[in-house]
Amino acid sequence: MSATHEHDSIPSATSKLYLAFDLGWTSWNLAFTTGMAQKPRLRTIPARNLEALQREIQRAKQRFGLHDDTPVLSCYEAGRDGFWLHRYLTHNHIENIVVDAASIEVNRRARRAKSDSLDVAKLLTMLIRYHGGEHKLWSVVNVPTPDDEDRRQPHRELMALKNQRTEHSNRIKGLLANLGLDIVVSEHLPKHLQELRQWDGKPVPTELHARILREFERWKLVDQQTREQENAQRRAIRRDDNPEVEKIRMLLDLKAIGPVSATLFVREFFGWRKIKNRRELASLAGLCPTPYTSGESRREQGISKAGNRRLRWMAVEIAWIWLRYQPNSALSLWYQRRFGQGNARARKVGIVALARKLLIALWKYLDQGEVPEGAEFTPWEKKLNGRMPAGEVG
Repeated sequence: MSATHEHDSIPSATSKLYLAFDLGWTSWNLAFTTGMAQKPRLRTIPARNLEALQREIQRAKQRFGLHDDTPVLSCYEAGRDGFWLHRYLTHNHIENIVVDAASIEVNRRARRAKSDSLDVAKLLTMLIRYHGGEHKLWSVVNVPTPDDEDRRQPHRELMALKNQRTEHSNRIKGLLANLGLDIVVSEHLPKHLQELRQWDGKPVPTELHARILREFERWKLVDQQTREQENAQRRAIRRDDNPEVEKIRMLLDLKAIGPVSATLFVREFFGWRKIKNRRELASLAGLCPTPYTSGESRREQGISKAGNRRLRWMAVEIAWIWLRYQPNSALSLWYQRRFGQGNARARKVGIVALARKLLIALWKYLDQGEVPEGAEFTPWEKKLNGRMPAGEVG
């Protein structure tokens, strides 16, 4: 007796095999089906075992009575595994989409059942609905090319190094604050540490002194790597000759924008993404408003924060600096009229609105050549030669 059900044994010319992944570090959960009426076939394989994946796809086709050349439609959530699996699947003629995990529907019950099998089955159901025409069901990630993804590594590493350097510096200051002491963390710290005295004239205790010196060695290593990355970034802007670097130089020509912010804007967004309109741009940055309206209840919940956190953070930072170095621009004048006379909270709310407007203005500047109204320029060569005003990010 065949293990295949009779109604599954006659494949249709329009049959498709749907596949959903739940990716874990040690194992992957797979769910297969041919449609809503078909009970999912659930399987577990070792993580990153591509031979086992191909075997399970073939067995699923046999189980549902499909031809070997039946098209396979798959999906998985964006996460730690990145996009290598997507590239493997598309290389093997499997139509795959990578889904933003934050956009997946969630049952609003206070206590809902949660397991890997339920998650992958839910993902499979939504995959069928998506290919059935519900394209607004979730958000599909725009997958970068391997080269575009690789070009993002230097500036992301630089941001991580700066955060680590700040952590080491704050830790040293915090240890000395316990003794009522303060110090500037620099290459001269060991000498200044010897000279520090507590309220009673005693030096820094021996073990604490040794710990601070070890922390200082870690600070020196991170500081050296940070300077090397900054120099490499500036050399690349000076010497490279490709469309992305040209966009970085265009942004650098604007006052208030330095090498770090210009590189991040282009590498993360403007260099490879095909942005359709300003709403999509704001959504990708997580700067969209999220109103709440239900019956008589109406309130604003703030921005969505569902986009690229690095770009969102940088856009807000640049918005503050834009007010300082571009005071006569139309955007700065709009902010001053609308929020300049308000309290601190109103100004913080306004700076997010300014960040959104500024991001759109920079996109139009790079994509359409439309210069932000009233903006002032500084040659990018001058900024890279070390004569950039101290307040500009970069």
